[in-house]
Amino acid sequence: MDDEAPTPEPPPALSPSGASTFEQCPRRWRFRYVDRLPDPPGPDALAGTFAHRVLELLCGEAAADRTVERARVLARMVWPELAESDDFAALDLDADGVRAFKWRAWSAIEGLWDVENPATVEVHATELRVDTVVGGVPFRGVIDRVDVEPDGLVVTDYKSGRAPSARFAPARLTQVLLYAAALEAESGTRPVRARLLYLGQRSVDTTVTRDTLDEASEGLRRTWDDIRRSCEVDEFPARPGPLCGWCAYVDRCPEGSAAVAERQARREAEEAALLALAESA
Repeated sequence: MDDEAPTPEPPPALSPSGASTFEQCPRRWRFRYVDRLPDPPGPDALAGTFAHRVLELLCGEAAADRTVERARVLARMVWPELAESDDFAALDLDADGVRAFKWRAWSAIEGLWDVENPATVEVHATELRVDTVVGGVPFRGVIDRVDVEPDGLVVTDYKSGRAPSARFAPARLTQVLLYAAALEAESGTRPVRARLLYLGQRSVDTTVTRDTLDEASEGLRRTWDDIRRSCEVDEFPARPGPLCGWCAYVDRCPEGSAAVAERQARREAEEAALLALAESA
């Protein structure tokens, strides 16, 4: 790494997003959490943030007031805050782009009613901050929502991306299981379920047990140990792959740049082959 780069040190606490970033690519983790380089959200991520904010406010309302009409009012209230932000300005959208962004964000908000009726949910807390120790690791994060159901507490997290197939669902659920472990550590009460609400699609749920919490906590511990070792030796290898094309730091990463160029060349070769096949038909 650059001799003038900051000396890497483990963070004071690990969040689910920080752990996930390191697991995907230690090099990107260093750029973001050690070098503190900007990592502005893209339009999909920013639209998801906007939807989260509106749904947070909606679920803070009385149950009978959690309607689509009220969500529209809240969205209009929140919009100026987002529209004036640096992250939104960085998208540099024209008028058509802004309309498409609003449509994407509203589709996520309205998609809540495809997976549940919020008027029937007993909300215990929204945007609940947790700062505790999970599996021996200092842990912090923000839980989108904690619900009360007849058999106990349920940790709920909104997702505006595509719902995973059954094969990949367990890995996606790790985040909410860590939140469940943190909630138990702070309150002494173990949630009975954890779920991801994929807005406009479906709910992905899991039962919270000692075994599922231990498995998630052990994974967090392994990642924490790997981060500490990487910081000690100042080695953060790149893990090039399909996501490099969406990485804010790809221009700083030779391996990532090479992966993007390789994929582009392969795509162009495939298109040329298809065109040649069509012309010869």
